[in-house]
Amino acid sequence: MKWNRAALVATPVALALALSGCGNEAPQPQASAPGAEAEPPLPPVMGDELRIVALGDSLFAGYGLEPGQSYPTRLETALRARGINARIMNAGVSGDTTAGGLQRLDFALNSLPRPPVLVIVSLGGNDMLRGLPPEQTRANLDAILSKLKARKVPVLLLGMLAAPNMGKDYAQAFDPIYPALAKQHGAGLVPFFLQPLIGRPDLIQADHIHPTLAGIDLLVGSTVDQVSKALPKAK
Repeated sequence: MKWNRAALVATPVALALALSGCGNEAPQPQASAPGAEAEPPLPPVMGDELRIVALGDSLFAGYGLEPGQSYPTRLETALRARGINARIMNAGVSGDTTAGGLQRLDFALNSLPRPPVLVIVSLGGNDMLRGLPPEQTRANLDAILSKLKARKVPVLLLGMLAAPNMGKDYAQAFDPIYPALAKQHGAGLVPFFLQPLIGRPDLIQADHIHPTLAGIDLLVGSTVDQVSKALPKAK
């Protein structure tokens, strides 16, 4: 996929990329603990439940949205609409970095009655916002993927790009992290999670940072196929 860096500069999504999950944001209108948000009625499905963990920052936590409107919840509904008995644990925490995600990974996994069939990872935007060294971001993501590989849990990695204001040198170090680690660990990859929102300021909240519900649904629609393919096949 070719990413239009010029479009990033021209749209509010450039700020969304730079500030995804910013830890210095105003309080959320709707705050909820990971995995505890209210959920809409789900379509009936058959078969064994497929437990998925969504490990991320505010893009998963549902910043600025009503309960039940986060990416993990809407993704769960989309999967169930396809007849897939998915149940997603939302382990999204606003402001989280890759270091934070690494620190709470074991707790999130150990809190489940059995290992998940998939972990979706969306972290790194806050590392970039804080100007953390890309090698640190890479090391933390590498450790997350290594832990999951040791547990034999498949991973779908949702990639990020460095914001243009971070400079060429930073981008050259940051941008290759996600494809390189996905290849190294045999993980699935969405090269740039926010790609569908480029050039769509109408899908960004008034903070010029986070997706609206319509933006979330567009992200779900653009990734549900890859999530579905990453799940174990029914026996």
